[in-house]
Amino acid sequence: MLKQGFFTAIVLSTAIAAPVMTEVRTVQAHHGWSEYNNQQTLNLTGEIQSISYGNPHTAIQLKTGNQVWLAVLAPQSRMERRGLPKQVLKVGQKVRVVGYPHRTEASEMRAERIIVGDRTVELR
Repeated sequence: MLKQGFFTAIVLSTAIAAPVMTEVRTVQAHHGWSEYNNQQTLNLTGEIQSISYGNPHTAIQLKTGNQVWLAVLAPQSRMERRGLPKQVLKVGQKVRVVGYPHRTEASEMRAERIIVGDRTVELR
C-alpha cells in the first residue's frame, strides 16, 4: 500500500511540475532588452516588407533604401490597447519607427514607437 501511495504522489508531482517547468523555459527563452543599445536612437522611415504577429512580440521587416531592418515591436495585445490594431499595419505601407539598434545584429532594432500616417503609437 505504501508503494502505491508513493508512486501516486510522484506521478501527481510530475504532472503538476511539468507545466511549471515548461513556463520557466519559455520565460528564459525571451531575450532581454540589454541586447539593444539605448544610448543610440534610430529614426527609420521605410516600407513594410513583412509582418510577423508572434509571441512574445510583433515584428516587421522595414526596407529603408537598400537595407532591410528587423524592427521588434510590442506584443500585439499592447499595440491594440494603444490604438494600433492588427489590421492597421500592411505590407507595402510606409511607416517610421524610432528605437534602439541591436548590439550585435546590424540590421535589427527594438522599436519604441511607430508612426503610421499621422498616428504615433508608443510601444513600451
